[in-house]
Amino acid sequence: MTERLVVIGGDAAGMSAASQARRRRAAGDLEIVAFERGHHTSYSACGIPYWIGGAVDGPDALVARTAAEHRSRDIDLRLGTEVTGIDLEGGRVRSRDTGGREAWTGYDQLVIATGAVPVRPPVPGIDAPGVYGVQTLDDGEAVLRGLDRAEVRRAVVVGGGYIGVEMAEAMLRRGLDVTLIDRNDQPMTTLDPDMGRLVREALECLGVLVVSGAPVRAVLTGDDGRVRAVATDDAEHPADLVILGLGVRPETGLAAAAGLPLGAHGGLLTDRAMRVRGTERVWAGGDCVEVLNLVSGALQHIALGTHANKHGRIIGTNIGGGYATFPGVVGTAVSKVCDVEIARTGLKESQARAAGLRYVTAVIESTGRAGYYPDADPMTVKMLAERRTGRLLGVQIVGGEGAAKRVDVGAVALTAGMTVEQMVGLDLGYAPPFSPVWDPVLVAARKAADAVAADIAAD
Repeated sequence: MTERLVVIGGDAAGMSAASQARRRRAAGDLEIVAFERGHHTSYSACGIPYWIGGAVDGPDALVARTAAEHRSRDIDLRLGTEVTGIDLEGGRVRSRDTGGREAWTGYDQLVIATGAVPVRPPVPGIDAPGVYGVQTLDDGEAVLRGLDRAEVRRAVVVGGGYIGVEMAEAMLRRGLDVTLIDRNDQPMTTLDPDMGRLVREALECLGVLVVSGAPVRAVLTGDDGRVRAVATDDAEHPADLVILGLGVRPETGLAAAAGLPLGAHGGLLTDRAMRVRGTERVWAGGDCVEVLNLVSGALQHIALGTHANKHGRIIGTNIGGGYATFPGVVGTAVSKVCDVEIARTGLKESQARAAGLRYVTAVIESTGRAGYYPDADPMTVKMLAERRTGRLLGVQIVGGEGAAKRVDVGAVALTAGMTVEQMVGLDLGYAPPFSPVWDPVLVAARKAADAVAADIAAD
């Protein structure tokens, strides 16, 4: 008898699950129906700031697999159709298309891949015309339409996280005057404040006005109802366009209404096979779930396409009759603002303290190439190691070309449970165009190992 798989969400996790399940099970054995409320599927949301900034083409260039390609593989993909309810007991979902028509669809297996939505602060005017979140290709198209208005000269970006700094760069590339407002003392709170300060300095050197320690109190509008300024406690910052860069939250309203378990961060809770806890035939993956941090042992919400695609592949493998699990993450992320690269993996200091870990730190300055080689850009590397054991806890890097991807060395070391002393002996590639004789990551590891040894001696 043919089973039916229903997928809610047509991006990375959902369509990866559908595609992997189809590879393993033929259409006569498994019917697949996927609902996507937007107009695009299987796209790179991470590429949206670079599309808006003009560095890459879009939106078609950001689509990894079109709706037609999915349908050619016997996946019934229904765009412009929103799932509005989940009936767990009845094994069915309710959907509504763009014409307002509603229908129920039964399932034998259900995948929830509803993603995340931009955080919108509860302040007056936040929904005014000219205020944009950036999460989907539809959002990107809306921002570009807003930029096409002849009078747009000034952009205010609210929030200094990854999307905030990337969209600040996009607005600079569009020739706008850019103000970045952040409630924290330094941007990029995924970094420690001393490393975030380097990002702030880079933004200011590029001409961005960075306003720190300033929660947004209101979005002010003109007589036409469109945004004209963003108000903080001390000032009004003129704006023809406002970008929300406050991060995202899991889109789990449907799941919550159905009584499915959510974690402290609002994401769905799953087992290692990505099955929703307490269920037998409901699965979840991508930006709507919480994941295990392998360094701290805590659950957290991380919205990244890398994880979403892995989740989908694991779900599809399991539904398709195989076996796969998701071990967890170490929290690796990279970004950039113009020529300044930003990277982190593992724990920052506040996270280490929250996990009950005691640690030492090491901060070094180096270059991405041999110092005598042309264009040897500076970089700063910060490393955290556990006291006494020397186990690596985290790495943060801010610098020029070649800085960000060096964090992958730290990601592998964290996953392997290496100590900083062991890292010093790593056989990394060397040639003057690529690295000094002592790679900056190894210099930081050596300094961290010295700090661990000195701490032991002091005891």
